[in-house]
Amino acid sequence: MRRRLVGGLTRSCVASFALVLAVAPAGAQQADSVRQLSLDDALRIAEGQSEDIAIAAAGVTRAHGQEIKARSQYLPQISGSLSYTRTLRSIFQNFGARTDSAAGGGPPACSSFHPDPASPLADQVGVLEAALGCAPSSGNLLSDFSSVGFGSENQYSLGLSLSQNLFSGGRVKAQVRQAGAARETADIGLTSTRAQVILQVTQAYYDAALGDRLVAIAEATLAQADTTLVQTRLGRNVGNQPEFDLLRAQVTRDNQVPVVIQRRSARDLAYMRLKQALNLPLEEQVSLSTSLGDTGVAASSRLAALISATPDTAAARRAPVREAEQTVVADRAALTVAKSQRIPTLTLSSQFGRVAYPNGGFPDWSAFRSNWTVTGAIQVPLFTGGGIHGDEMVAEANLREAQARQRQTRQLTALDTRDAVSQLEAAEAQFAANQGTVDQAAKAYQIAQVRYREGISTQTELSDSRIALQQAQANRAQAARDLQVARVRFALLHDLPISAQGVASAGTNASAAQQAAPALTVSPSTTVPGQQAVSGVQTGAAAQTNPPGVTP
Repeated sequence: MRRRLVGGLTRSCVASFALVLAVAPAGAQQADSVRQLSLDDALRIAEGQSEDIAIAAAGVTRAHGQEIKARSQYLPQISGSLSYTRTLRSIFQNFGARTDSAAGGGPPACSSFHPDPASPLADQVGVLEAALGCAPSSGNLLSDFSSVGFGSENQYSLGLSLSQNLFSGGRVKAQVRQAGAARETADIGLTSTRAQVILQVTQAYYDAALGDRLVAIAEATLAQADTTLVQTRLGRNVGNQPEFDLLRAQVTRDNQVPVVIQRRSARDLAYMRLKQALNLPLEEQVSLSTSLGDTGVAASSRLAALISATPDTAAARRAPVREAEQTVVADRAALTVAKSQRIPTLTLSSQFGRVAYPNGGFPDWSAFRSNWTVTGAIQVPLFTGGGIHGDEMVAEANLREAQARQRQTRQLTALDTRDAVSQLEAAEAQFAANQGTVDQAAKAYQIAQVRYREGISTQTELSDSRIALQQAQANRAQAARDLQVARVRFALLHDLPISAQGVASAGTNASAAQQAAPALTVSPSTTVPGQQAVSGVQTGAAAQTNPPGVTP
């Protein structure tokens, strides 16, 4: 009987080996098109392809530009101008124009008046009458207004203007503070966004690695169930096993098939989420080269450097608190700007211009005339219809709201920091508790197999041992994933925002905020350490009673 059993197992192993050899060439051909992706590669791709980081970087550039614009009000504003004007018709175009007596019967034009004292009196009177009756000449500046622009067809103007704020009641200084606070907030936002991307990609990568591990565990359990079914069928054929054991082995094997399908579906979904986080085509084949690992040491050099550094866990230095502080600074500056509208402003301006009115063509530089003015102006708001008071009310309300949010943010940040520390401690404790459990469960399963083959054990004992081995392997993989993510989150805690759930719940009541704050939600596709990461996998005390998708 034992010889027939061994012979049947040998034939099954040979058939499986032949199937592997047949599939190996096709798998080798597909492996050439599979992209090998390490965790360091994923982080590098995410930082270079992330739209969130690009948006935050654009916000930093915009904030820097606004700060430069606000500081420019301290400096003189100088501008130059060059213009040309062509007059088509003017009310002055016939004033002093030269006419001909034959054409219009008007007086003739005379170039100059030269009386001769030695001539007879009658001749002097005639010359005088002729001078009074002729039109003004172009050379007589007292009577020819075309040289100063009246009726001139061409006008060239060169201008230079200067303006300087002498006193603005503190408005410029407050605007500079407001722009500086916005720039600081943008810098914090960029750092926070980069930390969020790192945590999100790390979670997505380890979720995909956990999916691979759970698929491998489910497939190994299915193979063990197939082996048990073969052994039971052989025992039934030789009359050593009852029909009940054969039916039980068949049901156990068949129940494991949906678990494998479920694990593969969850793994594929985890891979799609990872590709989405990296902006990779969903149809591209990806293979993870960084394994989940059975140690608490980060497999990524980038993450190992982050974890080895001592993080600043002080709640007052967290990114959300610093952003809230800068918001208060900006709103306080906005209140100063609103109040400065009641204070008179003093400005100094100067205009310098050179103007020419040639009869045709381009003028010579000597034909230009200068015009230079200096103006000092004081503006005092006398009546605005309540506009300034309304601006002050809005600014005061914004400041009070910012101060209240600052206090609220400090409370939630302190709670979120303690939650991160507690989750890291729990992940480390769970990982340490699972050390050696897999080896012990594997040894117990081997003994159960020998006992079952020798007929001194029941199939129930073998099934329980197999379930315990699968549970131990799943718990170990889950603990490794939770520990890696918890350590990365703790290392990035200084720059990470508060839980979105905690901030949303803070508007209702404090107790709800305390319940929602510990959960860190980076994206809908990621989970936090200690929570259920893959469907059917449980952690903690519940995992000891309900194996991950295994039907005994």
